[in-house]
Amino acid sequence: MRYTLSVLLLVFAFLSSAQTTKILFVGNSLTYTNNLPSLVEQEAKSRGVKVKTLTLAYPNYAIIDHWNDGEVQKYIKSEKYDYVIIQQGPSSQSEGRKMLIEDGNKLQKLCEQSGSKLVYFMVWPSQTYYHTFEGVIKNHRDAAKTNEAILCPVGEAWKAYFENTEDYSLYGPDGFHPSPKGSRLAAEVIVDTLFEQ
Repeated sequence: MRYTLSVLLLVFAFLSSAQTTKILFVGNSLTYTNNLPSLVEQEAKSRGVKVKTLTLAYPNYAIIDHWNDGEVQKYIKSEKYDYVIIQQGPSSQSEGRKMLIEDGNKLQKLCEQSGSKLVYFMVWPSQTYYHTFEGVIKNHRDAAKTNEAILCPVGEAWKAYFENTEDYSLYGPDGFHPSPKGSRLAAEVIVDTLFEQ
């Protein structure tokens, strides 16, 4: 009887684990402001999807900074994540574009080895550099396409919202980091992309 109970508990634990989508967020303050990963968990839960997140995010970090630290490689190799979501600054210029594509490719190869799917979290420019929005969108789209990764077009959703409403309240007080409303929209777009396909 004890043996049967133990087996049943193991099966239950396995099934519960299998029903949980694991996501690793790799980014900077645009990810950890308002605890976006937690908002993604909440948004997914509201749609009947169980998500567990882990966050690797530091101020002013680009993908190359995470790569050079060596920490992200350990995380991806040590545990099976369904999705690895990477984020850096707006990246509208050539240097940012190069990092998105080339450093993203390094992570893509690691994800392929571990059975994870690489995801780009498209962000937005600051209000001061709003005129660079098209470059932000293009470079993220090109990076995702080049590396055969998934794209969460949060920046496009922000731009559409601004154009439709002329309401810039998705920005926080500094005109760059997201307000709670901006992070909630980001969470909705991420969940839409990953689970409503």
